[in-house]
Amino acid sequence: QLQLVESGGGLVQPGGSLRLSCAASGFTLDSFAIGWFRQVPGNDREKVVCISSIDSTTDYSDSVEGRFTISRDSAKNTVYLQMDSLKPEDTGVYYCAASVLRISPVRLMCSSRFYKNWGQGTQVTVSS
Repeated sequence: QLQLVESGGGLVQPGGSLRLSCAASGFTLDSFAIGWFRQVPGNDREKVVCISSIDSTTDYSDSVEGRFTISRDSAKNTVYLQMDSLKPEDTGVYYCAASVLRISPVRLMCSSRFYKNWGQGTQVTVSS
């Protein structure tokens, strides 16, 4: 059974850092495009970043570019989201998702509608 489990969320002060993890079971993450998305109540899930299964290229939203970094650890079958210089507007539930689609460039598929398999989400709250 294909499963994604996020962890690492929590409460952090503005300017702080968190590292989210997305651990996969039942499949090999390297074979899938992976996206991180976030959602606040009343809003749709929005793109944070996606990483391609073809060439590991990435597509970050403008709001997080330069502050967030996505990475893969093939040995642990895990994808990470390093979040630095956090801002209150980064608050939300963060989801990782996997897609079998192989579309290049990855920005063309960095939208929630292309991702079929989702984790349960982890809450990130940035507040003083």
